[in-house]
Amino acid sequence: MKTYTIKNIAELAGVSKGTVDRVIHKRGKVSEKALKKVSEVLKEINYKPNLLARSLKNTKKYHICVVLPDFNIDAFWYPCYESIKESIAEFSSFGIFIEPYFFNPTVVSSFIEINTKVLKLSPDAVLIAPLFYKETVKIVDTYNEANIIVSKFNNPLEIESAKNFVGQDLFVSGRVAANLVSSISLNNTAIAIINIDEDSDNAIYIKEKERGFRSYFNEKENLINKIDTYNLKQKQLKEELDIILKSDVKIIFVTTSKIYKVAEYIEQKKLKEIKLIGYDLLSENIHYLNNNCIDFLIHQNPKKQVYLGLKFLVDFFLFDKEIPSKTLLPIDIINKENYNSYIKN
Repeated sequence: MKTYTIKNIAELAGVSKGTVDRVIHKRGKVSEKALKKVSEVLKEINYKPNLLARSLKNTKKYHICVVLPDFNIDAFWYPCYESIKESIAEFSSFGIFIEPYFFNPTVVSSFIEINTKVLKLSPDAVLIAPLFYKETVKIVDTYNEANIIVSKFNNPLEIESAKNFVGQDLFVSGRVAANLVSSISLNNTAIAIINIDEDSDNAIYIKEKERGFRSYFNEKENLINKIDTYNLKQKQLKEELDIILKSDVKIIFVTTSKIYKVAEYIEQKKLKEIKLIGYDLLSENIHYLNNNCIDFLIHQNPKKQVYLGLKFLVDFFLFDKEIPSKTLLPIDIINKENYNSYIKN
């Protein structure tokens, strides 16, 4: 169904936008002739007034900044940018000004620099992807001192002064990955947990996934598997994988969306016996999923994370709705067989 704006309706009725606004909101004087023209158009297009717009309590403008990694550096974040653009289109007419700010996810100083820039803008709220734990704690405190609301997405980080978190339970996510591993492997299997381009000491989201993964196997007395963790850089990935796979590793769990980097190596080496489990529906990952190189992907739905994070803030500003402290999204398991039906739905 086509969405009609006041401008569209005004053009169809041959009147001004102000006239249409007065008819729709039943305010001000309108001539009988203009009222008839506008009413006929509204009836023809089956116009229904936007309940959100009609429920607004005031005309105050609100500024929300979204601080997230640059999707040109890490494609995982592109759906987040799409969500921001869609949210701007949805909420801008209600006095909500949403603005994205990007940092380099591999450079801590970039994260600090962007947040310092946002702080100077004095927005009403900030939705932030808190990749770096130590730096985020300080930044959130600074925002709070300036009476700026802070919400988090993707990475939970237990920070009391942050308003809420939207994302997945990463500990459970790690356990789900471990359960998938156990379904496709035998006992006494060598398993590699691989973190690519991550500072695991300062990345809580990586630690939580690994903690959940290991906890699953620790509880299974009949599953005696050797599990080793490797922190690798893309530049040395092939050389490092050459060494790792000499130790009879049969299962690789990649903790981020960069599993395609490992899949590329596995495919080139024709190592069909290696099973791969990782994260997210990047086009590169889907390619290797369909080629039977990746066995499972856990979808984190970053687009929905951002949308909900923004929606909670919008509802708070417009309607004084309480922001939930935590919103956990489902942990979706994707394989070659269910990918197409999942995308269609």
